[in-house]
Amino acid sequence: MTITFIGHGYVGIVTACVFADLGNIVYVIGRTPEKIARLKNGDPIIFEPGLGELLKKNLEAKRIIFTLDYQEAIPASEIVFLAVGTPPKANGEANLSSVLATAETVAKNLGAHYTVVSCKSTVPVGTNTKIKEIIEKHKPTAATFDVASCPEFLREGTGINDTFFPDRIIIGSASEAATQLLLKLHEPLPGERVLVGLESAEVIKYASNSILSVKISFANLVAFLCEKTGANVEEVLDGVGLDKRIGRDFLSPGIGYGGSCFPKDVLALTKTGESLKVDMSLLIAVDQINQQARDNFTDKIIAHTPSKKIAIWGLAFKPNTDDIRFAPSLYIIKKLLDQGFTITAFDPEAMTNTKKELSDKIAYADSALEAVKGADALVIFTEWNEFKQIDLEAVKRLMKSPVIIDGRNLYPPKAMQKMGIKYYSVGR
Repeated sequence: MTITFIGHGYVGIVTACVFADLGNIVYVIGRTPEKIARLKNGDPIIFEPGLGELLKKNLEAKRIIFTLDYQEAIPASEIVFLAVGTPPKANGEANLSSVLATAETVAKNLGAHYTVVSCKSTVPVGTNTKIKEIIEKHKPTAATFDVASCPEFLREGTGINDTFFPDRIIIGSASEAATQLLLKLHEPLPGERVLVGLESAEVIKYASNSILSVKISFANLVAFLCEKTGANVEEVLDGVGLDKRIGRDFLSPGIGYGGSCFPKDVLALTKTGESLKVDMSLLIAVDQINQQARDNFTDKIIAHTPSKKIAIWGLAFKPNTDDIRFAPSLYIIKKLLDQGFTITAFDPEAMTNTKKELSDKIAYADSALEAVKGADALVIFTEWNEFKQIDLEAVKRLMKSPVIIDGRNLYPPKAMQKMGIKYYSVGR
């Protein structure tokens, strides 16, 4: 099958490489010549474990083609996936300008044959109906098409595995022909097939991300209580999570959720509900607790730092990615800079992106141990494996003061106390 992805962000490039690896001819349309040139040369632009190898394999097999030209890709394709960004507006609503503009451009380039235009971008309910109206208005007379919603559920850091081995494949469409074509494309993949209407598919994506955000904020709420009472949040959540109805996944106390999905999707679903006169108090509280988790941790750093020279481990919003979008680290770093802190940071992958955001406001180290030299305190924002396994005795020797303020609960408090390290974590 020949298909097209418009957009080469985390969703577009990972999914395109996977479908190419399954034997399809896959076009990927971008809008920046420099990025398209890098992709053609095997540079995936983003960091995602295994992506570089998968990209090069399918470039060599000539199954993946990068282009700036819609006319090269769209008429040749049976399915066109929209995978462009839907960032939040200032009021929290999803910005659909790229999705709707892309739909118009796709429409003008449709071939005479039947094409399925399927949205992978996360969009509010009703957006695919707008896409259909735009395509109907701008398509060539001879072109026939249907729209569908096929949301993605990949996690950054495990995106390739999540795409090869999905829990479920959601296909939303009012068209049997579109549904069958998408089923055929996904045939080699495991996972339960969930065939629904357009509106249900749109809501499923937002509901999935929002309920995971609820679990994280609930875990932080429990952590707030534990810090006031002397309870250990990890013990509490282990006990709670053993209930099969609840589970331990995403009951993760810390400095709050970040990334390109949870923050914007909670806000977007809240705004959608409010526009429909639905009381969205639950998700409003989820967002407020997420903010409180960041602020509480900022206060903890200020309270427990002997002076204002600190080291930071981790900048990405989660491990195994270079993504800093809505990362709690950036919010807290900016607050600390306002308080006059001097910061040296290390992250295995996210420092290049952080430099673009913070410029020279902080210093960057070449290793985790280099970062802590002479520091009065170490602050941990991201749970990279190398931080979990590091020689803490060496860390202690290099620091001016043996103080660790851990936003990810990486180490056992009793072991830290035994080592003579002043250790402050979350909810313990």
